[in-house]
Amino acid sequence: MSRRELKKMLLELLQERDLPEIFQVISEYQEHLLLNPLFIALCHQDERVCFHAVRCFGRIVPAMADKDPEAARVVMRRFLWSLNDESGGIGWGAPEAMAEIMCHSESLRQEYLHMLISYMREDGDELFQDGNFIELPMLQRGVLRGIGRLAQCHCSEMLDRNIAGDVAAYLQSSDQEVVGLAIWCLGMLGTVADSAKILPFVGNEKEISLYIDDVLQKTTVGQLAEKALQLIGKRADISH
Repeated sequence: MSRRELKKMLLELLQERDLPEIFQVISEYQEHLLLNPLFIALCHQDERVCFHAVRCFGRIVPAMADKDPEAARVVMRRFLWSLNDESGGIGWGAPEAMAEIMCHSESLRQEYLHMLISYMREDGDELFQDGNFIELPMLQRGVLRGIGRLAQCHCSEMLDRNIAGDVAAYLQSSDQEVVGLAIWCLGMLGTVADSAKILPFVGNEKEISLYIDDVLQKTTVGQLAEKALQLIGKRADISH
């Protein structure tokens, strides 16, 4: 199969099939052959294609890391470069794909998680305060999707990072999808102190799309706020 044929086949697969079948098909190909078509798929106008591409990265790059760690690092650096102003690119899907990869690779998580977190932080004057704050709301959504996905996979590890304050700052955003995603993350990472910040959003009827249990679902900022408050309350009860 030529590269063009592989790209066409993969895009159709991502658009038309569910994840179990997609994973079965891509398992028959060498990982490096899938990389470029998947990078292209991250920029697709169909949200389903983008989401499935993200999930595929979470399969193939951890597999690469087990066999050739440096090859996997090259992929991660490609994502980082795409989010760099000097790259001239936009970086669509990069935070989500990095997060999905880190969900399934402890070694890459240990090496690159701090970089994903840095996209929520400004540069500081002190040593080790190296922020790479992303200002574009569309990419902020990606960062928060990535943080939330990692919280789903490795919640205790993410709680240890003490990033609830970084996430809560996005509640001030004028982009309601950014706000909703921040609330979703705080449901998994926030403390009782964050409940007061979330409470004003209960009743907010702004509709957003969110992948829940691998299915694209419509929800509202208010519904996410209610769910987040429930989760924070449960954690508080357990800790007492």
